[in-house]
Amino acid sequence: MSLPEHEADAGAATTRLSVDLDALAGNWRTMRDLSGGARCGAAVKANAYGTGAERAAPRLAREGCRDFFVADANEGARLRPFLPGARIFVLNGVFDGSFSQILAHDLIPVINSPEQASFWTGNGSGRPHALHVDTGMNRLGLTPEQAAEHARAAGDAPVLLMSHFACADEPEHPLNARQIEAFRQVQVLFPGVEASLANSAGILLDPSAHHQLTRPGIALYGANPVNGSDRELRCVVTAETRILQIRHAKAGEPVSYGAAHVLTRDSRIAVCGVGYADGFHRSGSGTGVPLRSAVPNGAFGAIGGMRVPVIGKITMDLTMFDVTDVAEDTVGPGDWIEILGRTIHLNEAADAAGTISYELLTSLGKRHARIYQD
Repeated sequence: MSLPEHEADAGAATTRLSVDLDALAGNWRTMRDLSGGARCGAAVKANAYGTGAERAAPRLAREGCRDFFVADANEGARLRPFLPGARIFVLNGVFDGSFSQILAHDLIPVINSPEQASFWTGNGSGRPHALHVDTGMNRLGLTPEQAAEHARAAGDAPVLLMSHFACADEPEHPLNARQIEAFRQVQVLFPGVEASLANSAGILLDPSAHHQLTRPGIALYGANPVNGSDRELRCVVTAETRILQIRHAKAGEPVSYGAAHVLTRDSRIAVCGVGYADGFHRSGSGTGVPLRSAVPNGAFGAIGGMRVPVIGKITMDLTMFDVTDVAEDTVGPGDWIEILGRTIHLNEAADAAGTISYELLTSLGKRHARIYQD
């Protein structure tokens, strides 16, 4: 029998991804408790940030989560069999092509524009919807004036009024207070309707942002959502790569494409089966990429808690690590190097690649063999 597209044979894989669902649940409980009196939902879009929505979402449901947020109707349809009775909100809203999926799988569209509002009024009357108001991000959402017009129009009230922070990861940014106030002014137009503003960083920002429902995302998966914060969250994802070969190379010899890295000592090099096709970004290369002029250190791996640097350029399917300082009898072909996890923190790995934890997680490729701990 062939494997589903998103599953890799663990024995044949050269990368593996361990997802600790108990840690995921623990992080959700942390965000729930920090939400005060608000109910706590969960963002499980983008395949639950790369962790596997069909496993992550049911685990959160067992913890008591009842409100889930996905990007589009296809994501919601795939999750519905695993979340009977839960509310599944479709953040990208509704249009002709998604309407049948929304009806068939009892999804709740988030209305983001006058055009979507008009479509829903003409086609979805009597069914629940949410309303998204833009309070300063200039992404999706009705303007406050359009929201006021929507409130005056005859029709069904939304089951949820929501907006989204632009700068909650910077607690002192003045836009945060302006968005809270702008959202408060729209709220009064929809008496009795539940409201939601706080994402992961918004939960940590201020109780005035909590309202009736919070919707954490990245914090659930182990990344710190606030710049510079030392808040501890449990490690959910550990990514490892298999060593395919140990090479012995001499000082003065080059490594990888472009001969960008030249060895300064006799070295042992672990050639591993992971590359940018697996979400191990080329920008994290040890040398030979523009980012190294801004962020001196490239990506690292870890063996038994000991860090080993990436050397040369990361390629599509292969990466080289300098394991010269690791005891020779403790590492060899078939062993595994951590590239993300308890030693190489998610935020740190993202910094080395010049990106953010969100992008790092959601770009994890399909070749990883996924192992779930529950």
